Amino acid sequence: MATGNGGRGKPWRQHGRLEAVRRICTVGGVLPDHPLAGLIAAAAADRFPAADGGWRRVPPWHPGLEAVISFTGHAVFAVQPDITGHLLASLGADGFGGAHDPRLITALPGPGGWIDSLDILMAARGTGRPGATPALAGRPDLAGHPRAEFAAGIRDHPRVVGYQDPRRSALAVISTGIAGLTELSFELEPGRRGTGGGARLARDVLSAVPSGQLAVAAVAPGNAASVRALLAAGFKPLGSLQLFRRAGNNPGTLTGNLAPAPGISD
Repeated sequence: MATGNGGRGKPWRQHGRLEAVRRICTVGGVLPDHPLAGLIAAAAADRFPAADGGWRRVPPWHPGLEAVISFTGHAVFAVQPDITGHLLASLGADGFGGAHDPRLITALPGPGGWIDSLDILMAARGTGRPGATPALAGRPDLAGHPRAEFAAGIRDHPRVVGYQDPRRSALAVISTGIAGLTELSFELEPGRRGTGGGARLARDVLSAVPSGQLAVAAVAPGNAASVRALLAAGFKPLGSLQLFRRAGNNPGTLTGNLAPAPGISD
């Protein structure tokens, strides 16, 4: 992992704690090899990078998709090699807010690129038990939902689940997402919002993830209902996340300001 800002952001492996974090955070699963996965897993176990104002570079985890991630006082750029440390420094990158400066995030994708919303990165652990019946089942009939299509454009191996009642349109998407970790996104029917249904849906999708396995979700900070639902379901805020694509890398479903309808996380 290349570091920036005077080298104050030390590579995670130099801390000598990555293997301990793997043991703590991967009960029921295997932590991906991507370096950001280790940082996220460590933060989920309350072991954050040093709040030194520094930043580091890591490779992207999905073809054509790049990202800026910030923890308290430390930032991570998951970018291609042509986005050099010199360029990032010239754009004002730092771990104290500079990584998400609008001038920086608009410069990186270039004209015609796609920039996702600035999200809170949150994490929880799966609660699924061997032999137990999950609350949610496969719902391929919901694969055309805007939230499912959005997830399919930026994540790998999306699986759409929902309640078995065919009259219910609430859905969750379980994917391989940020840094190769299990990523969850959700949406509750509008008529069921405001009564605790969002938190129930988030808890129910965690029951479809093996017990102890780390799962992440991203939610816009202005979406207070979703933030509260995730907190109530046991998710913890870890930092911030913003995805982007260069011009020419946008799938047909990710153009302009296209985004899923307001719901529970994405």
